Amino acid sequence: MITNGYLSFEKPLVELRAKIAELEKFMQDKSIDLSDEIAILEKKAEKLEKEIYGNLTTWQKVQIARHTSRPTTLYYIKSIFTDFMELRGDRLYRDDQSIIGGIAKLDGRPVTIIGQERGTDTKDKIARNFGLPHPEGYRKALRLMQQANKFGRPIITFIDTQGAFPGIEAEERGQSEAIARNLREMAGFTVPIICVVTGEGGSGGALAIGVGNRLLMLEHAYYSVITPEGAAAILWRDASKAQEAAEALKITSADLKALGVIDEIVPEPKGGAHRNPEQQAAFIKKAIVKHLNSLLKLTPDELLEDRYQKYAQIGNYLEPSKGSR
Repeated sequence: MITNGYLSFEKPLVELRAKIAELEKFMQDKSIDLSDEIAILEKKAEKLEKEIYGNLTTWQKVQIARHTSRPTTLYYIKSIFTDFMELRGDRLYRDDQSIIGGIAKLDGRPVTIIGQERGTDTKDKIARNFGLPHPEGYRKALRLMQQANKFGRPIITFIDTQGAFPGIEAEERGQSEAIARNLREMAGFTVPIICVVTGEGGSGGALAIGVGNRLLMLEHAYYSVITPEGAAAILWRDASKAQEAAEALKITSADLKALGVIDEIVPEPKGGAHRNPEQQAAFIKKAIVKHLNSLLKLTPDELLEDRYQKYAQIGNYLEPSKGSR
């Protein structure tokens, strides 16, 4: 639950910060020296901040990933890149505003950018379907990626969705086919592909723009085959057990780095990306530039092999024993 921009588990810290502000105002208004008392509370607040954000549960990280003020793809595009030119439409049905894409420059180098955009205010969220793409959104993404591959531009994707839109109309227009086609085509592109999970990375809706040479993930983002609520509803027929499901799914950046699914955890400011969006954008840019410079040294064939090996090495395999069928 979010109150005044803060999550429920942040309440003790918020109350302490409010007390410090109250004392500072009182000291200024009454000309009374309370600097010693304030210094004690500041140290207590610093310690509490480390305790809270240094021991976040999986569910608390999910809450941060879903924060209404968390920066969206469009913010990162404007902050990290220059000369962005948005390209619209899938040339088959319509333009899906839940996926945004186009051409931009990263430190002067042309790149193609694609990402889910969930919107900011209520009107924007509705127009963008709350970041739940339709099949035409994925077909637009594929069109832009094919164009990038043709002209040798690196592809950078930003993943932030609970999943593909599950409505009847989306299924009628080939939602599953659109996702599957993207997976196949992205596996075969001969340009560098860097994918960044910035918030929620849910199901095939996220994976449809997530097949790349490098998969980066923000510290408090999550990446999962299904939302915790969806998993709880299937496993226990009780969506209220989402916290338990979140722990079992192993969906945090630390979990996925340990499992070899992601390549780098991008740090977040204390409290989450929404506390300092500019700093967060700088962290993301630094990580993208580092990996892109490395990938640009590879030939097209080496990029394909690199991408293949990335996914081939995920998971553990047991060789069958001699004599077994």
